[in-house]
Amino acid sequence: MADDKPLVIIGGGLAGSLAALCLAQRQPDMPLLLLEAGETFGGNHTWSFFDSDVPSATRDIVESLEPVRWARHRVRFPLRERMFESAYNAIGAPALDRLVRTRLPAGSWRLDTAVATIAPDHVVLRSGERIAARGVIDARGPDGPMPGLELGWQKFVGIEFAAQAPEPDCATVMDATIPQCDGYRFVYVLPMAADRVLVEDTYYSSSATLDVDAISNRVRVLGAERGLSGPEMRQESGVLPILIGGDPDRFWPESDPIPRLGLRAGVFHATTGYSFGLALQTAAALAERNGAFDSASLASWTRDRFTQHWRQMRFFRVLNRMLFHAAAPDERYKVFEHFYRLPIDLVLRFYAGTPTLSDRMRILSGRPPVPIGAAVASLLRG
Repeated sequence: MADDKPLVIIGGGLAGSLAALCLAQRQPDMPLLLLEAGETFGGNHTWSFFDSDVPSATRDIVESLEPVRWARHRVRFPLRERMFESAYNAIGAPALDRLVRTRLPAGSWRLDTAVATIAPDHVVLRSGERIAARGVIDARGPDGPMPGLELGWQKFVGIEFAAQAPEPDCATVMDATIPQCDGYRFVYVLPMAADRVLVEDTYYSSSATLDVDAISNRVRVLGAERGLSGPEMRQESGVLPILIGGDPDRFWPESDPIPRLGLRAGVFHATTGYSFGLALQTAAALAERNGAFDSASLASWTRDRFTQHWRQMRFFRVLNRMLFHAAAPDERYKVFEHFYRLPIDLVLRFYAGTPTLSDRMRILSGRPPVPIGAAVASLLRG
């Protein structure tokens, strides 16, 4: 019977794992199978977020992930430095991995399981095994260019040092008082514990190329300059899309019969690249829906959410055009320096992807931090 077949989620990264956790919690009678090609769920990542990014219905899952929490956060630019008495949080992939293994029923997840073929009613593993499904959701990260989308890139390398944190209750979210190169460059400094500090060198770049070895050495220099040298406990790196424009129908044709989640679904904050809160929102909504869980129903539902998200991100795409098309690469930091003149409540709505009309007007007000002609051209483009 169809009801005996599992809903198969392919990809145990952030979006797939959170969807599985929410479904197991709110649809406990529905068979579920989470497939991940790697050895752990979540890979090797750290996800940061503000309290206002997280839907209240998912607070229990967030708390179970044991986030590191800082009561304050700071930004620094050549002409502006601000400390905000507003909390900032981060969750590491090992916590997500533990929660999936402990919360999902036995037999409902598999690691080291690569998928070769996806169809609406089954998947075929690289091993040749065929798994029948009531529905199949593709939650893998992009496996190449994202067709139809014009993208910039946020790329980074982070090293966690065994070092004493000078301010354990404060996260430095953006420090752009460092030499600019390869676009807008800034450093994160996140005290993960009193004796562990994550230093991350980040770039808003027009190129997706990431020289991990070269940037790792820059991180070591940054750590030494800030008195944070020590044994290296772990390293992470990534290349995240920043959405500038494109054709949503080409990216996700209406004829595609497979539901999508996460980056595969184009659901990420267009400017910041943040995805934790958005992944939680989608996971909670998926688990609460009253409709069927076959692929056709879910493909329509997930594509509708993408279409709504695309509309919500329009203002951010406009800002990204200013960032990437109007600002010289080594002066892109001025766009963020200008933005951080604004009140913290507006900043938090910006990160949550919910700026009001008044917020948008205030963000665009004042003398633009880029040449006026280029700014106007970028605002009118696309």
